[in-house]
Amino acid sequence: MLTLDIDQFMLELKDGAVKNVGPSNKQATIKLYDVESVDAREYGDKRVKLAFEDEQGSEIEVALFPEQATAVREGLELLESESEAFE
Repeated sequence: MLTLDIDQFMLELKDGAVKNVGPSNKQATIKLYDVESVDAREYGDKRVKLAFEDEQGSEIEVALFPEQATAVREGLELLESESEAFE
């Protein structure tokens, strides 16, 4: 399941074209639940791309710099050692 929450969002549809309406101060929150597959691969010269997909084909990709990817790995290792979720 994918949820998308976009604050202050309005689109104009005119002659088959989609256009942003209003100021460019929008923010979005995207959440993906019930992930079926996860992939990590190189992205460009210096980044790592994490891709998550659910059973319905919804996908989220996140590009991280090495220090960010390391922080994610360390956070997962900490959770694994302290959390019941990994039991």
